[in-house]
Amino acid sequence: MKFSLSWLERDSEQDRREEQAVGMFTWPIRIETLDGRRSLDLEATVDTGAAYTVVPETKLSELGVEPRGLRRFKLADGSTIEGAFGEVLATIDGDTATTQVIFGADGGPTLLGAYTLEGFALAVDPVQQRLVPAVMIL
Repeated sequence: MKFSLSWLERDSEQDRREEQAVGMFTWPIRIETLDGRRSLDLEATVDTGAAYTVVPETKLSELGVEPRGLRRFKLADGSTIEGAFGEVLATIDGDTATTQVIFGADGGPTLLGAYTLEGFALAVDPVQQRLVPAVMIL
């Protein structure tokens, strides 16, 4: 079953310039299968505007991550699409937790989204371009 979010394919050089201009930055993240047998280290663009973490479909498939279902997403142009999601273990700054990931377009960016950031109780410091511990609301 192939699910592709082609809207996530981007021109990498132009994107780097735009990201620097608006304070976007990358952060290392490790994803692994729920059984912990296979893992992959990635540089993810921190994107609080993205609800979920997005990883190119090929990378998730190579790890053996299977789609568990579909989620609906509204795009900036107002259109709605469906994308496959799965579950992985993620490690950020030495802390590991389960999170949901979206199967993104091959060749597209890896995005670290709000769902994962909240699961790790992390906030974004756009000025220093880093992730910082957050006090969460209960």
